[in-house]
Amino acid sequence: MKIKHQLTIFNAITRLLVILVLWMMLPVLVEKVVYKHINKSLLEKKQKFIEHLDKKEINDFIVRNDSTETYASFSTLHSEFLQLSRLPINSEVDKTVFINEPRIIEEEKSDYRILQYQFLYEKTRYQLEIGSSLSEVEELTFTIRFFVLIVLVIILLVTFLMDIFYIEYLLKPFYKIIDTKIRRINEPDTFDHTPINSHSADFQELDMVLNQMMNRISELFKKEKQFIANVSHELLTPIALLKNKFENLLQNDSLNDSAIDKIASSLKTLDMLKRVINNLLLISRIENHQYESNETINLGELLTDLHEDLKDRMDEKELTFTMNLQYDFQFIGNKTLIHILLYNLMVNAIKYNKKNGSIIIIDGFLDSNYFLSVSDTGIGMNENQIDQIFNRFSRIDANEEGNGLGLAIADSIALFHHIIIEVTSKLDEGTTFRLRFPNNEKLNK
Repeated sequence: MKIKHQLTIFNAITRLLVILVLWMMLPVLVEKVVYKHINKSLLEKKQKFIEHLDKKEINDFIVRNDSTETYASFSTLHSEFLQLSRLPINSEVDKTVFINEPRIIEEEKSDYRILQYQFLYEKTRYQLEIGSSLSEVEELTFTIRFFVLIVLVIILLVTFLMDIFYIEYLLKPFYKIIDTKIRRINEPDTFDHTPINSHSADFQELDMVLNQMMNRISELFKKEKQFIANVSHELLTPIALLKNKFENLLQNDSLNDSAIDKIASSLKTLDMLKRVINNLLLISRIENHQYESNETINLGELLTDLHEDLKDRMDEKELTFTMNLQYDFQFIGNKTLIHILLYNLMVNAIKYNKKNGSIIIIDGFLDSNYFLSVSDTGIGMNENQIDQIFNRFSRIDANEEGNGLGLAIADSIALFHHIIIEVTSKLDEGTTFRLRFPNNEKLNK
């Protein structure tokens, strides 16, 4: 998962947790705010009642219909009530408390927020109760919670979208570094050292360090390539001298058969060593871009010529060759190198094929890219072997002849021409090499 997605998900989860906490705390917060408002209203009503209190008013409130000596007054909708009652002589005075409790008014039970105030008036103790219904509070709490929930969800969605765009903008230099400086770079010489524009000091430092690292790698690559080229050239001279001396020795009539066999074996070894050095030189020249790539190449013609050249080797194994090309594809590159690439793939298909097997060459298009595939019915490879086949001096079968450089050369040539080589293989069923060409080539159908 990309870091931008991880950051977006983390921010979304964090906000969800905050919303959940607020949602759980909201009833308590609303209750405190509403109760504070009700308490203030009840205190104001109490104050007005006390300010206008006189003996006549008390007598009007207190009607001795029973022993309670209590008078109660309530609103039509039962949302408020006022109750005044006498207290025993030993009761406390100047005491105000707030309580919540249910009251039955006209046979209707409701919860009320009640202010209880005990006071002394003309040597008589009274208790004043002013109540406000809590049914509206519950409705208000539900309304507020619903409204806050909608607001929080909208905030979550808006901030989620803002996070996506902002994180995308913030990480844009990072992905630009990946795309332009790493992913599309096949070798250090083609690395783009242009600084990446970024408002983040971290990405600027990353870009600078990456440029410095690639400079060092480029220098090391140049030294390695130059070393290989120099060593190869230096080795070719003594090999040529040794070969010349061995060939002269073979002209000596005094040599017995055993000495002749040893000299012939030595010449064979020198020839193999020379081929290895020439192949290494070829790889070095390809990697150093010492070849031109401006020739128009017809792949069908090349494959036809290769079939004629390799027909004897195919006949030795009684192989069936099938070439079914639907397109007359013309590729811009180096004809000699492409010939070597296809030759190595064909030789590989012959070498590791079974007797009476077959070689099939087809073409087509995949994701708008032209492809050419070379398939055989040979011994096949496992996954570990597939991962190693393009390494230098790597061979599928150690008993087979060769120096293990054929596919390494093919890989270097493909990289030079921006061709992608894809390999699929199954043991005892065969192998397919598919060449995917860049889509900027000419096609005649």
